Amino acid sequence: MSKAFTKETDAEDDDDLEAGAPQPAGVKNYITPEGLARLQDELRQLARIERPKVVETVSWAAGNGDRSENGDYIYGKRRLREIDRRIRFLRKRLEIAECVDPAQQKNRDQVFFGATVTYVDEQDRERRVHIRGIDEARIDKGEISWTAPVARALLKARVGDVVDVRTPTGVEQLEVVKIEYPQA
Repeated sequence: MSKAFTKETDAEDDDDLEAGAPQPAGVKNYITPEGLARLQDELRQLARIERPKVVETVSWAAGNGDRSENGDYIYGKRRLREIDRRIRFLRKRLEIAECVDPAQQKNRDQVFFGATVTYVDEQDRERRVHIRGIDEARIDKGEISWTAPVARALLKARVGDVVDVRTPTGVEQLEVVKIEYPQA
């Protein structure tokens, strides 16, 4: 059968895989203003800069004749599908995003979305995490999703509170040392 008539992967099913884990059902898509701006910038970059460049390359490659052995055409089409899938994903996520500005938090003595929390674990190691939205969490920068087990355990805690967090090795206790919010 000709490859032209074979079904590619269903793009709708792949959209949730673009950012890692899909959003749990019934959970709001909270995001900070910085995270919202980052996603909007990525969408703008893909739609206005990267996609037009790839379309130009694919159009040029298509004009070169035999497409079955044309690397520029084959890889360009693949990259175009990846870009289009990411654009669809970002648009869907931005549609349901609820922007919450942590600088506007009035109750600053408790842990809520957007807080930066310093805690001590059972091995007396001090850790600092920033509680962010699902789409903006970056573990390498100390940003964790508000739906992560550590964040869920810390939510509504105050300085001096000891909270339990379930880990693969069992329940671990964390003591909240400091809670910070950005200035308004």
